[in-house]
Amino acid sequence: MKREEPVITRNEEDYLKTMLNMILSGENVATNSLASRLNVAPPSVTSMVKKLMGKGLITYQKYGAIYFTASGEKVAISLTRRHRLWEVFLSQTLNFSWDEVHEVAEELEHVKSEKLMSRLDKFLGFPKFDPHGDRIPSVDLVFSPVKEAALIDISLGQSCQFSAVRDDSSKFLRDLNKIGLKLGMELKILSNGTHTINLKCSNSLEIKIPIDWAKKIYVTKI
Repeated sequence: MKREEPVITRNEEDYLKTMLNMILSGENVATNSLASRLNVAPPSVTSMVKKLMGKGLITYQKYGAIYFTASGEKVAISLTRRHRLWEVFLSQTLNFSWDEVHEVAEELEHVKSEKLMSRLDKFLGFPKFDPHGDRIPSVDLVFSPVKEAALIDISLGQSCQFSAVRDDSSKFLRDLNKIGLKLGMELKILSNGTHTINLKCSNSLEIKIPIDWAKKIYVTKI
């Protein structure tokens, strides 16, 4: 007899997607770190963890790390794939700016029609990256490998290309817009300070950015 798939609520999906984003960013997933990322109280996370365990989506031992089961990882990657494909659609087809697409895609990602997503993927030309430079999982739910590093880790004088951001909040993206930083730009580290980094951009613009920004901006070396 075929085992029935558990019914997963939207809130539960949001937890799973957040866990995946943390893992992709190299963070350890635990109740406190998850609570901080979601801006909720730790007891709320503990309660949700129990629900997700009961549905066979995660494993967890008290005071330990939280891990996906194969089923939970599949749900999280599928949700992320839908979210990022919708962001591409909103950006390329409806001319939403990169600081507008995230919130709208948060609503659309919960539509689970595989037929719709397959046709959307084909319509968009099978994109590999979303408007923020994040990888879009394949139809087989596999992330293609990519060699990126945080700008904070790039050596003085090294040239690189702005390839992704690890903060898709509207405020951060609008801040990047204000200083003219865009994906695809060639960047060169001119100097490192205690609080800021001096950059030269491919359009000959020289700018200073806070150290905290350099932790969220990802680049590929040239």
